[in-house]
Amino acid sequence: MKQFTDLLVSIDDVVWGVPMIILIMGTGLFLTARLGILQFRRLGLALRYMVKNEADGEGEVTSFGALCTAMAATIGTGNIVGVATAVVAGGPGALFWMIIAACFGMATKYSEGVLSIKYRVLKEDGHALGGPFYYIERGMGKNWKWLAKLFAIFGMGAGLLGIGTITQVNGIASAAQSFFDPNNENTVALFGRDYSIAIVAAAVIVAVITALVVIGGIQRIASVTTIIVPFMAIAYVVVCVSILIANITRIPDAVVEVVSSAFGLRAAAGGALGALMIAMQKGVARGIFSNEAGLGSAPIAAAAAQTKEPVRQGLISMTGTFIDTIVICTMTGLTVMVTGAYDVAVEKGLEGVQVTAVAFGQGLPWSAQAGSFVLMMCLAFFAFTTILGWDYYSERCLEYLSGGSKGALTVYRWLYILAVLAGPFITVSAVWTIADIFNGLMAIPNLIALLALNGIIVAETRSYFKRLNENRLG
Repeated sequence: MKQFTDLLVSIDDVVWGVPMIILIMGTGLFLTARLGILQFRRLGLALRYMVKNEADGEGEVTSFGALCTAMAATIGTGNIVGVATAVVAGGPGALFWMIIAACFGMATKYSEGVLSIKYRVLKEDGHALGGPFYYIERGMGKNWKWLAKLFAIFGMGAGLLGIGTITQVNGIASAAQSFFDPNNENTVALFGRDYSIAIVAAAVIVAVITALVVIGGIQRIASVTTIIVPFMAIAYVVVCVSILIANITRIPDAVVEVVSSAFGLRAAAGGALGALMIAMQKGVARGIFSNEAGLGSAPIAAAAAQTKEPVRQGLISMTGTFIDTIVICTMTGLTVMVTGAYDVAVEKGLEGVQVTAVAFGQGLPWSAQAGSFVLMMCLAFFAFTTILGWDYYSERCLEYLSGGSKGALTVYRWLYILAVLAGPFITVSAVWTIADIFNGLMAIPNLIALLALNGIIVAETRSYFKRLNENRLG
C-alpha cells in the first residue's frame, strides 16, 4: 500500500506542479484583465440574479436550481476537510492562496457559465446538455473533439473515484466515527481490517439515500439541493461566525500568521521559497477542489438552466465561487487558526476532519461532543449534496461519450452508488491524492478551451451589457 501511495503522490506532484499553478492562476488573471475585473464590478448584480429566475428561458431547471446543483457539488468536504488539510499540509498561508485563487477563479467560473449556455444542445424533449465537451467541440471545432472526449473521461473518473464519491463519504464516515465511536471500541472485521460500526453504518445509509435520489435524474437532484444547499450554507456560516466572535481578539494574529506564512516569511531564509511554493500548491489545489473554478464541472449544471442569456448565467455561476471559497472556506480556515486547532494538529499529527473537529469542540463554550455533533451534521449535508451534484456531472460526461446510451447510464449509476459504499474503507491520504489528480487532469482541457475562446466570452459580455444599458433585454 505504501508503494501505491508513494506512486500517487509522485503523479500528484507532477499534475499539480508549477505549470498547473501557472495555468490556473494565469487563466484566471488573464480573464480578469480581459473582462475588466467584472467579477468585482458586477458582483452585486450577480447576487441579485442568483435569486431571480428568468421568466421565459429554455432549459430543464431554474437558474437558481442549476446554481444549487453546482453549489451542491462545490460546497462539500472541501470547505470543511479540504481547508483543514491544506492549512496543516501547506501552513496557514495556504488559506491566503486559496482566497487569491478564488478571486481570479470567479472570472474563470463566469467564463465557463457563458460558454456553457452559448454552446449547449437543447433537444426536442427539453433535455439540455452542455459543458466543456460541447464548447470545446462546437466552439473550437471538430478537430478538437479528442480534447472534449478527454475532458469527459477525466470527468467520469473524478466523479466515480475522486471528488464525487470517495472523498465525500469518507468525510461523513470519519465525522460519524468521531461522534459515535471516537475510541474505535465497537468494530467489525471487513476486508482484513477492523472498522468502527459507525463507519460501516454511515457508508450503508449514505449509499442507500444516494440511490434513492440519483435514479430520479436532474429534476430530483435539483429539487433536493434547492432545499438543502441554502439551509446548510447558512447554518454552517452561523456556527463559524459564532466561533469567530467568541475568539475575536485572536483574529488579527491569525490574519498576520496567514499572510506571513503565505510568502514564507516565517521560514528560515533558505526555506522561504520552498515554504511559499508548498503554501501556494496546497492552497490552489484545495481551493480548486472546493470551488471547482477552472475544473469545468459547474458549466455542466449551468447548461441545464432555464435562460436565454449566456452572460446572465455566467454571473450567477460566479457567485458560487464567491460563496464557497471567499465566504465559507475563509471562515473555516480562520476558525481552525483562532481556536488553536492548527497548533494541536501539528503537535499531534491530526489530519482532515479531526482538525476541524478540534476547532468546533474548542471554539464555543460547549462540550467537545456537542461541537463534534454539529460538525458531523454540517459535513453530512455538505458531502451528501456534493455526491448528488457530481453524479449529475459524471453522468453528463458519460452521456456525451456514449451518445446518450441509457444502458450505459444505468450501469454507471450503480457503479457510482457502489463507489459511495466503498469510500470509507480507503485511506484518507490516498483518497485526497486521487481526487487532486483527477481534478488537475480535468482542468487542463477546460482551461485550454477558455483561453482559446476568450474572444467569444468578451464579445458576449459586451453585447449583453450594451443591451442591458439600453433597456433592450425585456
